[in-house]
This record gives sequence, C-alpha cells and structure tokens, in this order.
Amino acid sequence: MPVFACVIVIFGLIKKVPVFDIFLKGAKEGFQILYSIAPTIIGLVFAVDLLRASGAIDTLCSLIEPAAEFLGFPPEIVPMVLLRPVSGSGSTALLTSLFETSGPDSFAGRVASVLAGSSETTFYAIAMYYGCIRIKKIRHTLIAAVSADITAAVMSVITVRLYFGMV
Repeated sequence: MPVFACVIVIFGLIKKVPVFDIFLKGAKEGFQILYSIAPTIIGLVFAVDLLRASGAIDTLCSLIEPAAEFLGFPPEIVPMVLLRPVSGSGSTALLTSLFETSGPDSFAGRVASVLAGSSETTFYAIAMYYGCIRIKKIRHTLIAAVSADITAAVMSVITVRLYFGMV
C-alpha cells in the first residue's frame, strides 16, 4: 500500500496536479457521505442488537429449525441464515461459534462457510448505498436481495451435498 500511495503521488506530481488539495477535497466529501449515512447505519445496528438482546432471533430460530431440518438444512445454520442479511459481524460471530461446537469440517460447518462466502449483508448494503445517494424508495431491490439470500442458503446446502457427498 505505501508503494501504491507513492506511485499515485508521483504520478500526480508529474501531471502537475495539486495532490494534497485533491486529497483534502476527497476527505471532505467522504466525511459528508459518512454524515449522511450514519443515522441509517446506527439505526440498523441498534435494531440488530435489540433483536439479539431481546431473544427474538432465538425464538424465531426455534420456530424455523424443525422445518429447516425437515427440508434437509442443518438446524445449526438457521441463526446464521437469519442474521447474515442484516449483520456481517454478527454472522461471523455465529460462524465462529458454529465452528467451535460442530467443527469446520462438519456438514453444518461447511454449509455455513459456503453461505458466508456466497451471501451478502443485504440490509446493510441497501442502507449504505441507498442512504449514500439519498434514495428512500428501494422498489424491487429488497425483494430481489432477499430472494438472492434465500437462494444462497439453499444452494449452500446443495453445493456441500454435491461436492462433499455429505448428509
């Protein structure tokens, strides 16, 4: 990274660009964007923490786990399937916990790994990108993104079964 930064500065000096002034302008724009999206991100983080602390996620998981198991999903990944679209750090903590309890080479561990690598923090991304450009009506984005998250969960199970021959 230091070499990359030096190359940019040297290239800017060769082209006679006021490098420091451009840097300051970019930093100022970055802070303005941060200021505009901060309330959305803070609200999202608050909602996730509230759901986790209240036990709502655990209750929802206990309701979904029997159906998930019937459909061939490992019940251990249900909390991650629910939390992954909302919180990347929360789902990473669940992934680590799953590795400790079930093991990374277990069916649940492999499915969770594939899910973590193939899904997105949907609600965070929508809040970040749409908040940044001040769009309030997200139209079909949410439906498409949640559909992609469900597809990622289903395909994670199918992929691990096909690739590893696990049940």
